[in-house]
Amino acid sequence: MNQSTQGLLLRAMPVLFVLLWSTGFIGAKYGLPYAEPWTFLAIRFVASVAVLLVIVRLVGAAWPRDLRLWGHVAVTGVLVHAIYLGGVFYSIYRGMPAGVAALIVGLQPLVTALLARPWLGERIAAVQWLGIGLGLIGIVLVLGDKIDTSADALFAGFGPEAILLALVALLAISVGTIYQKRHCSGIDLLTGTCIQFVAAAAVTTVAAFLFETREVQWVPQFVFALTWLVLGLSVAAILLLMAMIRRGEASRVASLFYLVPPVTAVEAWILFGERLGLVAIVGIGLAVLGVALAARYRA
Repeated sequence: MNQSTQGLLLRAMPVLFVLLWSTGFIGAKYGLPYAEPWTFLAIRFVASVAVLLVIVRLVGAAWPRDLRLWGHVAVTGVLVHAIYLGGVFYSIYRGMPAGVAALIVGLQPLVTALLARPWLGERIAAVQWLGIGLGLIGIVLVLGDKIDTSADALFAGFGPEAILLALVALLAISVGTIYQKRHCSGIDLLTGTCIQFVAAAAVTTVAAFLFETREVQWVPQFVFALTWLVLGLSVAAILLLMAMIRRGEASRVASLFYLVPPVTAVEAWILFGERLGLVAIVGIGLAVLGVALAARYRA
């Protein structure tokens, strides 16, 4: 492979990562008709752990030696996987469009900036305040476009509980991001992710037994969605992130992450016919601009 081809692949890696990440919301909507959210996630995490353990063994990745670090990584896994994805899956399960769910949790850089001030002592710059304001205006416009006064659910296809679940997911990944920054630095990404998935599998399995029937329809659509979320998201995306970190490209992912909501909205429109009105499209644009300002400043 010549240098020009290698350079092209290197530049494409962050874009590929964002594309992979956006399909997580699509996979959730595709598989949720056939399994309840906690059950779906528990199966996904157990399968992901099985695959990652094989990869860890093959590459000889180092496990953390400090038991306290194991605990910190497990807490992070509960926040950024179990609670975050649980909120996302349940909001979509309750009827929220995948594109709207992606937009709400996509505000994570803005919430993280707010939380980082008291927890990490980071100053919020004027451009970040501008981004926070634009993000909030964008969300209001998108949700306002979905209001259906003739429906019992308040919004077209979903109710306030779906918004609350998405907000819980947003808070969980924001807190988890800061917690990981404070307590989990220096850990191998592969083994760290494996530990996180083990903790997430434990929590989601307990939740499935407590709150769900655990019935699964093993139809081809569900198997495809599960396989994609395990191999495409939990494994391929992590390996791609590892490769970018080793090549110093991880910062480019941060600068492109704000593209996940509009990419998800386009994918949901193509696959599920989720349509957004002009006001919602403007709202997405404002929210994306707000997150971009905050993300670029932090980068």
